[in-house]
Amino acid sequence: MDKIALLRSVPLFADLDSQSLDAVGVLAREVDVPAGHILMLEGEPGDSFYVIADGTIHVERSGSAVRSMSTGGFLGEISLLEGGPRTATATCVSDCTLLKIERHEFERLVATMPHLERRIRAAAA
Repeated sequence: MDKIALLRSVPLFADLDSQSLDAVGVLAREVDVPAGHILMLEGEPGDSFYVIADGTIHVERSGSAVRSMSTGGFLGEISLLEGGPRTATATCVSDCTLLKIERHEFERLVATMPHLERRIRAAAA
C-alpha cells in the first residue's frame, strides 16, 4: 500500500505539502482488522485515530446507527481532540485495512501542524 497516496486521497490531508504528508505517513501504522471487530466502544477512553484505507465501518451512538464510513473516511478524532471518552461505537462491517495513529503521535501532529487540527475540528463538526 502506498500510504502517502492514500493520505493524499483523504480530504483531511489532501492539500498538505509533501513534508507534512511524509510526517503523517511515518506515524501512521497499517493495521488489518477482520469483519465483525469492534474498533472502538462508546464511552471508552480514546487512544487512537484511524483513516480507512479499505473496507467499511458502521458507526452507532446510543445503539442507533449514525453512519457507515468507507475508504478515505476517518474516525476517533473527537476523543483525542476533546480529551473525553469515545462518542460512538465503531464496528468493521467488512475486513478493513486502516492507518492507525496513536494518541501521542496524533497530539504531536496537531501540535506541529495547527492547520491540521483546525481542519479535523471542522470536519468533525
